[in-house]
Amino acid sequence: MQPEPRGKRFRIGDVLHDAWAFDPKLWRGDRMGVAEDFGPAVTLLLELLAARHVAYALAGGMAMLKYFEGRNTKDVDLIASPSCLDAMPEIAVRSHGDHFVRARFAEVRLDLLLTTDPLFARVLRSHVTTQHFDDLPRQPVPCATVEGLLLLKLYALPSLYRQREYLRIGLYENDVASLLHVYRPRTEPILDELSEHLGASDLAEVRKLVAELRHRFERRFEHPAGEDA
Repeated sequence: MQPEPRGKRFRIGDVLHDAWAFDPKLWRGDRMGVAEDFGPAVTLLLELLAARHVAYALAGGMAMLKYFEGRNTKDVDLIASPSCLDAMPEIAVRSHGDHFVRARFAEVRLDLLLTTDPLFARVLRSHVTTQHFDDLPRQPVPCATVEGLLLLKLYALPSLYRQREYLRIGLYENDVASLLHVYRPRTEPILDELSEHLGASDLAEVRKLVAELRHRFERRFEHPAGEDA
């Protein structure tokens, strides 16, 4: 049974606004940056995706916020098929790779994870639930599950290690650790699924990471602060 998400109800538009407004890099002296009101664009995006029967799922930082608080993000990540771009001509493509598209819908930045990648297709097919957001409270929004998010994060990490993208590595490892600790999912089925999409050396590295993160939490809670390990 899918555990209840522990994140609160929120507006996607508010999260985007705060991420831009509270970014110190955008401040002018001691004054915070001025951010757009993303609410109307987000609401229209969700309405059009539903009205045009686009198969998609929310992923990335916005999906993570449905499972625990404290995350921040300036864009919206969607898993979708390439046909999404035909169904949604309002999406302006900025760059297009084999499996990734950077785009905009009005002022909202979008990262599209295309189902031309078999792992992304697997998540969209088998690891999606519905959540509600206050941008459009009566309309359920497809969203990656805990297992789906773990698959996406763990799948990406070996490539990030090779590229030495240290900031994203830290963020992804923290996301994995938080999901493992809060929800305690069975990891062996997740790793079995990954084995179909990662090479042997990458899979071994991911297995080692998962074991280390689980052991770290188990050790921490077996020996509370102030006690000798």
